[in-house]
Amino acid sequence: MGIYFVLLRPPLLPEDIRFMNLTPAEVQSIGGRLGSWLVHVFRVMGGYIAASGILAIALAVTSFRDHHPFAAAGAMIGGAASIGWMAAVNFIIDSDFKWVLLGMALVWAASLATFVWEGARS
Repeated sequence: MGIYFVLLRPPLLPEDIRFMNLTPAEVQSIGGRLGSWLVHVFRVMGGYIAASGILAIALAVTSFRDHHPFAAAGAMIGGAASIGWMAAVNFIIDSDFKWVLLGMALVWAASLATFVWEGARS
């Protein structure tokens, strides 16, 4: 997802324009200036998303695998604040990507359920 935001995401998606209820003339008048600024915003956001993914992988192969309670708390809070919130907001704004993001949030939730299940089996 980080790579998408850094390299591929256009500044304005059709859903952005729909949500802002802009006319084509309004988009044309602010689109260039807003678009060039949003490219930078999304590149920074993509960096944070990539960093979060890298940290999540490191957590998953170390403390999470060892069932440390702080690892579980970190995974719960971090996931809720990142993919959980992103999925929720995309449903609020009726994003074209809401189902994809819900799928990612469900993978996060499944990892937490697996954590609990493995802990109970141990």
